[in-house]
Amino acid sequence: MLAARRALTRRRAALAALVPVLVLASCASDPAESASTTPRDGGTLVYATGDAEPSCLDPHVGGNYPQALISTHVLEPLVGRDADGEILPWLATAWEVSPDALTWDFTLADDVAFTDGTPFDAEAVKVNVAHLQDPATGSSTGYLALAKVAEVEVVDATHARFHLSEPDSALLESLSQQWTAIQSPAGIARGTEANCAAPVGTGPFVVESWTPQQQVDLVRNDDYTTVAPEAEHAGPAYLDRIVWRFIPDAATRYAALQSGEVHVIDNPQPDAVASAQAGGDITDIDAPRPGSVNRIELNSGQAPFDDVRVREAFIRAADVDPGIETLYAGTVTRSYSPLSSSEPLATSDDSLFGTDTDAANALLDAAGWTARDGDGYRTKDGARLTLRFPVSTNQSVAAEQSLFEQIQANARSVGFEVVITPLDLSGWYGALAADEYEIVSAPYTKVGPDVLRILYHSDGIIPAPSGYFANHAKITDPALDDALDRAAATTDPAERAALYAQAQQTVLEGFYLLPLYDQQNHFLSRGTTGIRTLHTVSTPTFLDTRLAS
Repeated sequence: MLAARRALTRRRAALAALVPVLVLASCASDPAESASTTPRDGGTLVYATGDAEPSCLDPHVGGNYPQALISTHVLEPLVGRDADGEILPWLATAWEVSPDALTWDFTLADDVAFTDGTPFDAEAVKVNVAHLQDPATGSSTGYLALAKVAEVEVVDATHARFHLSEPDSALLESLSQQWTAIQSPAGIARGTEANCAAPVGTGPFVVESWTPQQQVDLVRNDDYTTVAPEAEHAGPAYLDRIVWRFIPDAATRYAALQSGEVHVIDNPQPDAVASAQAGGDITDIDAPRPGSVNRIELNSGQAPFDDVRVREAFIRAADVDPGIETLYAGTVTRSYSPLSSSEPLATSDDSLFGTDTDAANALLDAAGWTARDGDGYRTKDGARLTLRFPVSTNQSVAAEQSLFEQIQANARSVGFEVVITPLDLSGWYGALAADEYEIVSAPYTKVGPDVLRILYHSDGIIPAPSGYFANHAKITDPALDDALDRAAATTDPAERAALYAQAQQTVLEGFYLLPLYDQQNHFLSRGTTGIRTLHTVSTPTFLDTRLAS
């Protein structure tokens, strides 16, 4: 608790001492921001996203990344996190945990209100946790993150006490995410439809309107008083407004940025990222997401991947390195870990992922896939060695889809038939729910290594209230479950690190997944200063942003 208070005191002192400065984006290419222009207060920033348009702006409902991107400007979580993984005060200014790790006492900011005038207090925290845990809300990410919270007790207005069913070493990490961000109880009480259209928070902006398939309009919260982590100034945002446009086509988004029609885009193609990194008036902000890497997961819950030899054969044949190098123009680094490189506890083992077609052929022979049909695909007992691969076109950029096609061709050389089916997000969810896949690429963002429990514990096969399940590899390994359970329960950092390392090695050595690279999170900007990305779920924040004159 003392560490949390000291951090808050340091932050407030720093903000109090600030004088007007030119704020640079927190990224490697900060110096590329235009030094020849003078930033100005006010104006409208236009953001163009290529992520799927949410069906609901409330991140408690479902819980996907597009919701986090928008809600970052409207809703704030209890705590934040810095680049080193240290938890920082936010709406909660301090916290204390009991010796048995079953009770957490949070001290809350006492001078913050929601934009509808409702005070932020312990009752609001209690209502939010209940909202996330109510099956009728249809939460997935937030529901899973707070599964061990049995009750929130209102001690008084500025003190909320969390009672846990069992220790949870990831609680603070979970509370730093946008999917558990705090909303106005009065806003929640309006019902799902109204709250999905315009969730009410304490953030620097307010949802003014949402025109489906076109844009969301955000207006500045003139009464903003929160001391946000790592903010460069106190008080309201400099911008007057944000127009959040939905432009699915990457080339169209990039052209709009180049022409000055928009100021910031996400999901750029690799060549656009490489061009920005080379210099010029477009700046690249590289903010890899925490949690898992981009990966292909193998469904071990059904044939043919219920046989580890077949899983290893596929991975030995996939040969992804040449495609990654060519298609991504040097903008990504190959991963050999289940966890993002931004996670301090990530472990890597490249020895398991070398390409070896001779070994792949031998493994398939040993597994009984010895015959070939007229098209050259392997068969066993009259069945072809077919892998169904549903691909979400909303979540995989064109370069990644091309990589999947190269994997398809490489796997064919040893006898796999890979059937790629492009789907919109709704159809993709449907294919997973119907178990109509053998391989899948499914991004999942969660702060901290506890994402391993979400993705690979056998409990993850059970759908959340939203209907989504996260253990797409369908792993059921009691030893792995035990390691993940103990890692979640321990209060010893060294033991936690060792258990997560053990869990990662189990997943890698079982050939349940093919790691590719960090979940790509590049934002290209032009004509702006002061764009930062949060060190929680790596979304951009425009609190400190100004437009160039």
